[in-house]
Amino acid sequence: MYNVELAELVWGRRPSGGLSDSVFRRWTQGFVLSQSEATALEQFEGGPCAVIAPVQAYLLKNIMFHSEKPNWRNCTAALAAEELGSERFHTLIQKRTFESVTELKEAVLTQYSTWKNRFGVLLFLYSVILTKGIANIRNEIEDAAEPLIDPVYGHGSQSLINLLLTGYAVLNVWDGDRECSGMKLHGIRNQATIGFLTLMESLRYCKVGTFLKSPKFPIWVLGSETHLTVFFAKEMSLVAPETPWEQARRVFQTYDPEDNGFIPDTLLEDVMRALDLVSEPEYVNIMKNKLDPEGLGIILLGTFLQEFFPEQESTIPESFTVYHYNGLKQSNHNEKVMYVEGTAVVMGFEDPMVRTDDTPVKRCLQTKWPYIELMWNTDRSPSLN
Repeated sequence: MYNVELAELVWGRRPSGGLSDSVFRRWTQGFVLSQSEATALEQFEGGPCAVIAPVQAYLLKNIMFHSEKPNWRNCTAALAAEELGSERFHTLIQKRTFESVTELKEAVLTQYSTWKNRFGVLLFLYSVILTKGIANIRNEIEDAAEPLIDPVYGHGSQSLINLLLTGYAVLNVWDGDRECSGMKLHGIRNQATIGFLTLMESLRYCKVGTFLKSPKFPIWVLGSETHLTVFFAKEMSLVAPETPWEQARRVFQTYDPEDNGFIPDTLLEDVMRALDLVSEPEYVNIMKNKLDPEGLGIILLGTFLQEFFPEQESTIPESFTVYHYNGLKQSNHNEKVMYVEGTAVVMGFEDPMVRTDDTPVKRCLQTKWPYIELMWNTDRSPSLN
């Protein structure tokens, strides 16, 4: 039976003529593993990355951190299947309810071929929505009229991305709730399992909170203007709790949005108060003179850290192996969906000794690690689009 409420939540109120065939067709694909990279999902057209990228991220988490198999890049392949139109598809889908997680797991495994077929991605998405509850999702979305998938361009909304990453369909990426003109705007409730970083932050359109920037596992979905990819590593120290030194550097940098490596001395009291340091005006003035003996009116990040947090440093290793995933064939070298491997170096506040190219991937990662440098094992840097 056609579930109007479900379809409208996903696609919006149906315009005359129904859902665009081209948009629906772009979303009709299964979870198909690359023939070139056994654990990487392929995306055939633009749009379904809003589901595929989060699923890929959780797949990587499970095989890298919860699997006993030594080779996490080894798995079995799959293929897509039959074709149906939007009306026919929505008429044929059926809902099944399970009483326990064990029952659900058994059903998922016995219907493995269903997830590989032409509608696997949509069936998975609808299953998530029905499990969460349509009413619950509508309550979390700020604009109830805003669909999870744009009916014109076919892109997944931030609410959909957040739903799949955190279990909550909130629109915003900051931590907790905020008041704005008398309205309560909902953000991320707690530390995410999988992280999220976006190029939009480097362009000053938004600010991702710590709950998404510092997830439980070193895996981040990366957002560009139109696409989602995945950046990941096996280095768990990347998501270890902040040391006092790291917290101090992060707080200092929030008062240095241009990443100049210094702040005006007028902001020193604010930084010290934010870090629960002694911030009485008399003491702050003493520290201004000590940190800025030449009276230049600026406080250097390095000098500040050396004064208040000596003998401390970041827990992140000097260099570590990283990987990038993009599910679109045309965005991969030789049109083969494969993880791009590289080496990352997270520099300190001093001038980096190595400067790599300024790419969208790097600008996206700099929203978390301002001084990160990336050296990829391929001739060209991986693409965010």
